[in-house]
Amino acid sequence: MIREKLLLLFVLLWCANESLSQNSLAGIQIKRAEGEITLDGQLDEAAWAASDSAYNFIQNFPSDTSLSVTQTVVYILYDDNYIYVGAKMYSPKKDKGYVTPSLRRDFRGDANDSFSVLFDPFQDKTNGSLFGINPFGVRREGLITNGGSGRNAFSLDWDNKWKGKSRIYDNYWVAEMAIPFKTLRFNKGQPEWNVNFYRVDSEYAEKSTWAPIPRNLSIINMATLRPLIWEEPITKTSTNISLIPYASAGRNRDFINESEGETNWSAGFDVKYGIGPGLNLDLTVNPDFSQVEVDQQVTNLDRFEIFFPERRQFFLENADLFASNGEFGLTPFFSRRIGIARDTATGTVQQTAIPIGARLSGKIGQNTRIGLLNMQTAKDLAIVQPSTNYTVATVQQKVFDRSNIDFIFVNKQPFNLKTPDSTYTYSANTTAGLDFNLLSSDNKWSGKAFFHHSFEKDQEDSAYAMGLSLDYNVQKWSWRFRAQNVGAGYNPEVGFVRRVNYVRLANTIQYSFFPEGTIIQRHGPGFDFDMVGRKGLGLVDWDVNLLYDIRFRNTASFNLRLRRQYYYLTRPFDPSGSDGLELPEGSEYANNFVIARYNSDARKKFFFEVRTTLGEYFNGNRVNFSGSLGYRYQPYGSTSIDISYNRINLPSPYSSSNLFLIGPKFDFTFTDKIFWTTFIQYNSQIENLNINSRFQWRFAPVSDIFLVYTDNYFAYNNVEGIFNLGEVKSRALVFKITYWFNL
Repeated sequence: MIREKLLLLFVLLWCANESLSQNSLAGIQIKRAEGEITLDGQLDEAAWAASDSAYNFIQNFPSDTSLSVTQTVVYILYDDNYIYVGAKMYSPKKDKGYVTPSLRRDFRGDANDSFSVLFDPFQDKTNGSLFGINPFGVRREGLITNGGSGRNAFSLDWDNKWKGKSRIYDNYWVAEMAIPFKTLRFNKGQPEWNVNFYRVDSEYAEKSTWAPIPRNLSIINMATLRPLIWEEPITKTSTNISLIPYASAGRNRDFINESEGETNWSAGFDVKYGIGPGLNLDLTVNPDFSQVEVDQQVTNLDRFEIFFPERRQFFLENADLFASNGEFGLTPFFSRRIGIARDTATGTVQQTAIPIGARLSGKIGQNTRIGLLNMQTAKDLAIVQPSTNYTVATVQQKVFDRSNIDFIFVNKQPFNLKTPDSTYTYSANTTAGLDFNLLSSDNKWSGKAFFHHSFEKDQEDSAYAMGLSLDYNVQKWSWRFRAQNVGAGYNPEVGFVRRVNYVRLANTIQYSFFPEGTIIQRHGPGFDFDMVGRKGLGLVDWDVNLLYDIRFRNTASFNLRLRRQYYYLTRPFDPSGSDGLELPEGSEYANNFVIARYNSDARKKFFFEVRTTLGEYFNGNRVNFSGSLGYRYQPYGSTSIDISYNRINLPSPYSSSNLFLIGPKFDFTFTDKIFWTTFIQYNSQIENLNINSRFQWRFAPVSDIFLVYTDNYFAYNNVEGIFNLGEVKSRALVFKITYWFNL
């Protein structure tokens, strides 16, 4: 009996080894479909039986050395207009149902059962597109950049028309996709593309892929994709032109300035035009962003500008071409500088109209990407803002296997502004830069080196920024190195720069253990430091951290940091965040404190995140607790609440403070076409209560009706600490309709 078991074990191990070996080498052939394919989630057409298949999926999480527990089989076909993908997702012990946060399109995260396909038509192993679907038929599409590694390497902001259908059976579910060729960019006549398939299974908290991807890398990593071999080299079938007009109407009232209210009407359109095999032209006329979700507020205890991500659709597609230069917090182009101006009288931020804009982006040839963006904003006499033209041009040339060299040029050209009282003269601001982006073929090394320079009429000295970064990532070790030098005169007005006139050196090293047979997937210690210096002053900021990270097999995680931090104030600063007495310029402080975070199992209907920062804070101490609580009404949506509390104690005569930020959010998807989201945010630091409620009806593919209501109130705690809701600041109601025409 023992001998038979050992023999069976040997056979299974040999088969698994053979599967892994074949899986790492073989491609898949895509054959022409004979007969019509009906998307019904059944895979009963004869063409599917005759197609090639992908199987023997390998785990990416929690392990990466074995076949997936929940196996998947994928079939792929094409005809003159579509690529068809069919998949069977087996779940031998599926008795708890499938998991999805809602029926809203463009889902992401671990709390999903899903299947996705990745295409790399140019075989550059750097840029690609992803199409995904879950058991409830909810779809998503996105763009992958930078080889699928690093910050913002995957974006779901790309929208396009395609078809998909899912159906749930006993112990498995089926997905069928029909992806139009006109949604993809590729060279005609190319005999091969690259492709991968991956699956997320909630019951086993398992991620698996057809082309194996090591567990220390992202599941969308592009380096290990395998060949998609065309039965016949494919050609373009038709020109891809889309027209997306919109109309909106709304009424808003400013109660602070006692206005009577205004009724606004607006109309405009976007055009998307596919030029050649890999290039796309986007044109917008009088764009309207009233349906965009509001920013999530934060308690601002920072000495530098807070970064809020871009949310406007026009600026998001192919954003990596324009926004990936430099590093986070040090970028020569930040699209939120366009169409947003500051009132010179009050200092408040205002929206400005954009009459027209255009963007050309994509591939010209196998190894070259280009981007050209031009936007024109309108003048606004009420806030003394001139009409301004913004131009961004970038060229990205592939070098070596996956690396590239990237040149960027950014120009802001305001026009002279004539008012009834006087004429204001403005000068141009220009930034140019060169980046080298490193991605090694074996995924171990990545990094960046860049040099940027700004130019303006009254040019200051040292108007440059340069940086070097290098990352090393293998199964058990990860190492990150950062070095930056930013001159005092560097001033990219259309960029995002948190500070200037400094030299920075940062380093992080971590080690990971991968225990077997425990609830922990990986854990390990780390050490990092971050030092910032200024000429003539020496070190002005530094921190040293001992850290420990734990990732559980059920998708939960825990992170701990023990930090020693030093500050030298180069200008006065109030750390209480309450407009109190400022600490003097030139004062210095050294603090010890703890930072911890826990994320619960994202697959559960009740989920939460808890964060804390406890310890010394400048010349006092700080107690911070923050996090979020959520409950999922499967599959119709979720309710969550974000909470942040900061208790800051400073010695007299400096101010102490209690700062609250509370944000309940209600997100309901009544069907896969009707959505309602309400977001309420109370911020005691700015004594404001904001309500944003958005109803969306997707009445046709990528075509919507929005009804958006917003309200802002004065809100504060009185001397007894009791919450008081004050007068209305502003109120608005907007109706908007968009429709997507394929021409």
